[in-house]
Amino acid sequence: METNTEKKENEKKGKGGAVGAFIGTIVLAVACAVGGWIANDLWPKRPPVMPQMPQMMATVAVKEVEERTYNLPEKFVAHAEAMQEVDLLPQVDGYIKEIKFKEGDIVKAGATLYVLDDERYRAVANQRKADLEAAEAEARRAERYWERMQKADARGITQKERDDAEAGADKAKAAVLQAKANLVVAEYDLKKAVVIAPISGQIGKTAAHVGDYVAPSKGALARIVQIDPIRVTFPLTDRAYIGWRAALKKGKAPDYRMRLVLPDGSEYGEEGTWDFDDNEMSKDTATIIMRLSFPNPDRLLIPNSYVTLLTDRKVPPKMPSIPQQALFDLTGGSQGVWVLKDDLTVEQRVVDVREMSEGWCPVVKGLSLGEKVVISGHGKLGHGVKVKVVEPTMNDDLDPNYQPPVKEN
Repeated sequence: METNTEKKENEKKGKGGAVGAFIGTIVLAVACAVGGWIANDLWPKRPPVMPQMPQMMATVAVKEVEERTYNLPEKFVAHAEAMQEVDLLPQVDGYIKEIKFKEGDIVKAGATLYVLDDERYRAVANQRKADLEAAEAEARRAERYWERMQKADARGITQKERDDAEAGADKAKAAVLQAKANLVVAEYDLKKAVVIAPISGQIGKTAAHVGDYVAPSKGALARIVQIDPIRVTFPLTDRAYIGWRAALKKGKAPDYRMRLVLPDGSEYGEEGTWDFDDNEMSKDTATIIMRLSFPNPDRLLIPNSYVTLLTDRKVPPKMPSIPQQALFDLTGGSQGVWVLKDDLTVEQRVVDVREMSEGWCPVVKGLSLGEKVVISGHGKLGHGVKVKVVEPTMNDDLDPNYQPPVKEN
């Protein structure tokens, strides 16, 4: 049997062994950690091995920078107006006896339009002729009497009789002049009983008819508007006007074509010529009105209508150009292209271009003739990416003579 003293001895030994084992485990763990740290610090390091991705070759179509004619027309909202227009006012009063035109007719200058009842004016003219004849007869009698008084013996007549004879002759001459003036007025009134066209043009609706009483105070009888040729006006900004004037002064002003687009979208068949520019600038819009003259034989241009004016050069310049498909937008608002290099890699380049015309954009800065730009396949491109070049697909933008295939039913 184990005594109490022995049990206590054994319990002390058991507790001491467990504590020793725990301390030994901790020491071993610390030693392993320190050893690992020392080994990691002293052992040569190797770079991590990254998985190799197969390089993808982008397929692109390219087009050379070409020299092409650039003649993009500038557009203006223009206004058609008559060069001449006149309101027909009667210059005498009376009843209309006859109308010699149809409303809407093209009338020639000098043509008779209205005939008024002229009996009263004809009678007055005849009276004035008779008055003139009587005045002339009296003047002849007074002149003869004055001549006799001049030849008479001074002892047979008094000075008063001589003076009266001279005054009578002068008065008779004045009466003739007065009668002539009265006849001119009467003949003028008789002439104006016929209303004639002062200009050639299209006459509008008549405001009076046969039997109506008309007078100058009653307003116009009709209106004539010249329509061939016709004037087209458009506003030019102050800056553009100064540039145009400066070019004229240097003798370098370009020769422009002046064409019109009608309200239905069709192009007008006649070209315009320069007429004149206005003599003052609008203080509200800072523009000046420029005027052109257009033939209008078919009356397609109507006064007070609005048309679109196209101005481009008769001899347009040539500029290095690229297809519009080559361009893409860059951050900051600029535009760029992908340029194909000799080693079949691409580089991105910023370019400055003008507005597109017929699918092509003139290059102001950034490219040279003969360089090749990518026009399709942009999605997989990056700087230095190697590419495979294929032929571009022809379309209306790249080839003006391209005809799309006809689909057979």
